[in-house]
Amino acid sequence: MKITPSNFKGKQSSRDWIERQMNDPYVRRAKEENYRCRSAFKLTEIDGNYKIIKPGDIVIDCGACPGSWSQVAVERIRQKGKHGYDDNQGMVIAIDLQDIEPIDGVTVFPKSDFTTSETQSKILRVLDGRHANVVLSDMAPKASGNREHDHDAIFQLCLSVLKFSSHVLDSGGHVVCKLWDGRETNKIKEVMNRMFTTVKTVKPDASRSDSAEIFLLGQYYKLRKS
Repeated sequence: MKITPSNFKGKQSSRDWIERQMNDPYVRRAKEENYRCRSAFKLTEIDGNYKIIKPGDIVIDCGACPGSWSQVAVERIRQKGKHGYDDNQGMVIAIDLQDIEPIDGVTVFPKSDFTTSETQSKILRVLDGRHANVVLSDMAPKASGNREHDHDAIFQLCLSVLKFSSHVLDSGGHVVCKLWDGRETNKIKEVMNRMFTTVKTVKPDASRSDSAEIFLLGQYYKLRKS
């Protein structure tokens, strides 16, 4: 049965958003499974299908706020042994322009612009010469309402993720990058095809059907020099 907000006196658009959240099964699941946001299930589906995150991996999560992707990643990098999970296995680094509440087992860079050389230098210092196995990006610009402008903005974010990935990914590593589908989608795929053995367009079930949101998955980074 559909749930509707009662005694709500705000704008209709706000009422519609609240009603959608109240009736969203992924919102309910996120609360039940202690994830910070429903977007966790986008990554669990992608990783469930393509097995990109493994125990002991180093994962960089760009645009991490509120932290649900980092929660998923840190669960999956931990090696389970006889005495439970070994917290010393692997590493997750989370970056976002907004503040991020601490996440157990995650190195967090809150209020940090991933696209700047300053922030990227901080990440490199934490890596300390190691290469990442997975780079995740759920980054998106603040929507302006102009679809072409918003597509161009997220296109630039994707390019920044791929450029940084070319410096930090280990051979055979993977990238997941969010994009709002549009005129530059094929251009991003062309760049990724030069970088990765396999490139796929993924639309998880948790990604709302009325959204232009897609995820580009690049698997098996092939440009790392030995």
